[in-house]
Amino acid sequence: MPEPPESAACPFCNVDPSIVIWENDLAVAFPDGFPVSSGHALVVPRRHVASWFDTTPEERQAIMEAIDAVRGGIQERLSPDGWNIGINDGAAAGQTVMHLHVHLIPRYDGDVPDPRGGIRGVIPDLACYWDE
Repeated sequence: MPEPPESAACPFCNVDPSIVIWENDLAVAFPDGFPVSSGHALVVPRRHVASWFDTTPEERQAIMEAIDAVRGGIQERLSPDGWNIGINDGAAAGQTVMHLHVHLIPRYDGDVPDPRGGIRGVIPDLACYWDE
């Protein structure tokens, strides 16, 4: 029996419409299922594509539009003090769902002891580049 297309089993190709917080023709946004902070959301292209580098210019524009819109809603509701916006592109970069997804992570003063370096923390031994 042939395997279903990759997109048939993809959780980001089959998002429950009841959790969608924003959408346009090419992208959709919804809360992260495993949030690292209050308001953590994901923005994904509707088309099943694994990498940012495989998206079209139109998809990239739609994703950026979604990020701006979702950020506005989160800002209004939760008033975070900062933001991390990130993409894990490829297994070596930590991607576990092979459908492009952009993390929009609200940050709050005091949520970690020392937030300096932000996303550089993905390689902890090299994250600190400043003099103590």
